[in-house]
Amino acid sequence: MADILSGLYANALPQFWMAVVEIIWINVLLSGDNAIVIALACRSLPPKQRLAGMVLGTVAALLMRLIFAGIVTTLMAIPYVRIVGGVALLWIATKLLVPANESGETAAPTDSLLRAVKIIAIADVVMSLDNVIAVVAAADGNFALLVFGLGISIPAIVAGATVIMAMLNYFPVIAWAGAALLGWIGGDVIATDPVIVEYAASFSAATPEHVKLTCSLAGAVGTLLAATLLRAKQVRHLVGEHAPGR
Repeated sequence: MADILSGLYANALPQFWMAVVEIIWINVLLSGDNAIVIALACRSLPPKQRLAGMVLGTVAALLMRLIFAGIVTTLMAIPYVRIVGGVALLWIATKLLVPANESGETAAPTDSLLRAVKIIAIADVVMSLDNVIAVVAAADGNFALLVFGLGISIPAIVAGATVIMAMLNYFPVIAWAGAALLGWIGGDVIATDPVIVEYAASFSAATPEHVKLTCSLAGAVGTLLAATLLRAKQVRHLVGEHAPGR
């Protein structure tokens, strides 16, 4: 902490604050999908826990960005890592549309809060490669600047999630649109794995872009279809539990 504070004092120059503003702006521009995840993950929490879920989830996500800032670019260049991450994001997008209490029992509030924070953090790691690269570039190797810029970005991200969550109460279709967006991003992540890009490029220079579009569409449509099937299965299960004679 002392190193971070000394770094802030040592760099309290106009260009330092310009970089801070740049980092905040990058986070606001690139965190729209993250705000959607936060809103979807926290919408089923009790009202008193929603703000805590949003803040804790955002803090956890930003801390993981700091941890991965130095290695994420290299990590994502390893074959098959993007495929695994994309599949994980597809699963998260699907589960965000399916109530957590599949057995019909009410989950403990603490379990629900931890689940929301975990979903936010994992999804953020998968989706935030562009964000991490842009923020690291803006910080130009200054870790104190990186921490400070990300830290004061939290209110903006939480505010965005709050607005989206409020809109979900009036327009539930936004939840499905948000999940479809996450599915699109998941398909995009899978299609940009080095193994797939290299294989697609062996056909023609334009093939990787076609594959990317196809995977993105498949991710969006597949997410909505899978969520619909899981919700239908859940309804049948609940109806069976409450059927006469059971």
